[in-house]
Amino acid sequence: MYSEMRKGNRTYRSAIRAEAAAATRARVVAAAADVLRSQKTPASVTMDAVAKAAGVTRLTVYNQFGSRNALFEAVFDECAKQGELTRIPEAMTNPDPQKGLGRLIEIFCEFWASDPGLGRLHDEAAFDPEFAVALSKRNERRRKAIATLVSRMEIKAAARADVIDAVFTLTSQQVYRSLSPGRSASTICKLISQLCEVAIKLRERQSPDQPETAFYPNI
Repeated sequence: MYSEMRKGNRTYRSAIRAEAAAATRARVVAAAADVLRSQKTPASVTMDAVAKAAGVTRLTVYNQFGSRNALFEAVFDECAKQGELTRIPEAMTNPDPQKGLGRLIEIFCEFWASDPGLGRLHDEAAFDPEFAVALSKRNERRRKAIATLVSRMEIKAAARADVIDAVFTLTSQQVYRSLSPGRSASTICKLISQLCEVAIKLRERQSPDQPETAFYPNI
């Protein structure tokens, strides 16, 4: 019985420690996101600055994440969670790939609309190679999701790469922001969805041996 009590106490203490560690990690991630938004460039975001903002030691930050890049990844994970990118499986599992792609476009439009600060983070990637690499990995996940759905659509193999690139570009944060002035979030989403549809239809009509001007009969 004594052995069972000791085991129970260890389990209880372990659960408490795990809960405390999770709370610390969440606090550090939130602090890192705040520092990212407040600093002039991501290069200014040091482990020391994040530790100070979170009210923990620099060693605690390193113990939780191991590296600055891993910390950025955790911040992106939290942004994705807050922006409800967790809905992506809805699009990927749709039996109709065209409807799935449409849903994926909506999800990313709503994601960009959910946090205006994402625009600044994309701009500042140019000033910090490490940050740019972390951001590029996220964008490549979006490209992969688009490619998966496009590969299931009835599109000529020769046109797929162009369609993927077009949809990938049109669903970027930069395009969303460029369309923002004077438009509501729903209007922007509708416009981007329409532009993606047009790009797919135009590229599908063009046979592999046609010149690029085939898109534009009047040129």
